[in-house]
Amino acid sequence: MLDSFACGDTEDNFLIADVKMKANFPTERWFWFEPHFKSGASALLHKQPDDIWRIDFQLGWDIDRKTELQPENIRARVDAMLGPDVAYDLEWSSIYTFQCRRMDKFRHDRVLFAGDSAHQVSPFGARGANSGIQDVDNLAWKLKLVIEGKAPPRLLDSYDSERVYGAEENILNSTRATDFITPKSAVSKLFRNAVLDLAEHVPFARSVVNSGRLSLPCTYDGSVLNGPDCPSMPRRTRPGSPCPDVALTDGWLLPLLGGGFTLLTINTEAQDRANLHGIALRHLSLSAKQSPHLQARYLGDSHSAVYLIRPDQHVAARWETYDAVAVAQALATALALETTP
Repeated sequence: MLDSFACGDTEDNFLIADVKMKANFPTERWFWFEPHFKSGASALLHKQPDDIWRIDFQLGWDIDRKTELQPENIRARVDAMLGPDVAYDLEWSSIYTFQCRRMDKFRHDRVLFAGDSAHQVSPFGARGANSGIQDVDNLAWKLKLVIEGKAPPRLLDSYDSERVYGAEENILNSTRATDFITPKSAVSKLFRNAVLDLAEHVPFARSVVNSGRLSLPCTYDGSVLNGPDCPSMPRRTRPGSPCPDVALTDGWLLPLLGGGFTLLTINTEAQDRANLHGIALRHLSLSAKQSPHLQARYLGDSHSAVYLIRPDQHVAARWETYDAVAVAQALATALALETTP
């Protein structure tokens, strides 16, 4: 069953109104905190194709949906926002309700839950669809290896632990955005208003404004699949992290890493191991000369690097130099295999 996340069960309703009009509004999204036109607790306006503008009005959780969806009531809100002199056609309208909550566990024996069936978040930051895709990226390679008999069924337990961790991170960030948009206490409102006042005049405060920050891939800190780390390398590519892309002389890095386990070496060489623990291990050898970003994103203070990359492009382990035994052990860890010390 779906249980509330520790940050609290958050629920709200938004009225969506798509209107067709000729307007000179900027194409970037506009966001009103406590709008002066009183059409909602907050409001958003952003342009779509074919002269359609989407307007979102935050209504709160205790509403009469049938009353709110009556065309005359929708037009009253839109008129208050746009003013009496703006002509428009009401193309479509709806109300959506969001909740922030997740299941206790995403794996129940042979039944695995992903996407909206496992967790729900507010729409701010495109977290719903992105987290669902991340669930699939995490699960697909594990399920494939278990079905093929190349990994034990307990590998699927790591899907549960890693993606529950990701869901909690998403819900936390979503809840923070909701609390900033509609503060739940006098102190929170004082902080929000101070940030908005400062943001108009001081550049640093603009980064604190939270109207729904975009979803980012989750770093699986503490995952049971993580292997050794090298502290002299950048924190952003520590074990559990998603690999950042890099522009190379002849393309991009990420397309070279998908589809299976990859051993990435930079400024060093490694023994080609076509098959390890029954897994085809691809070897990608690069030089830092191929991109200045390799130093910043993968080498840090190290002169060379060896990365074991999972099929979902997350870092499994990393070292400064190649060690065949260490790589074999890290791959076994990433496969949830039982190994002897």
